Amino acid sequence: MVDSREADEGAAIRRRRSCQECGRRFTTVEEAVLAVVKRSGASEPFSRNKIINGVRRACQGRPVDDDALALLAQRVEDSVRATGSAEIGSHDVGLAILGPLRELDEVAYLRFASVYRGFDSLDDFESEIAALRTDRSQKRGDHAVGAPSPRQPDADSAGATR
Repeated sequence: MVDSREADEGAAIRRRRSCQECGRRFTTVEEAVLAVVKRSGASEPFSRNKIINGVRRACQGRPVDDDALALLAQRVEDSVRATGSAEIGSHDVGLAILGPLRELDEVAYLRFASVYRGFDSLDDFESEIAALRTDRSQKRGDHAVGAPSPRQPDADSAGATR
């Protein structure tokens, strides 16, 4: 082996090699195969396209473009590869989709979660919507920490005369 380096953002290793007998050089690419184990027990290679197609159905009619779907699929793949396991359950892939999809589009998230988690009643939807609202209000509250309220002047301008 003459040289070795990462390719495809760490998903593969590109090696430059030299034949011991004839001296010719050639390149090999080694990819780490990630297998998804389905509920039936069968396994298949991880596919970003399957992620995109599944999420695209949830995003139907929503303002989500193909680039955003591709980025979401990349985030999901990075997340499941970060576990370091050669096999991952389809349930875990679904869990890895929920977080990025929730950030991307809340309506698409509810659609996906309702099927993925098997919502059976309006109560299931209501509790998930309540959780989304709680998260949204907490995020708004986090951004306001340390910043003066628009209705209240800051300490420098309150009653200052120059």
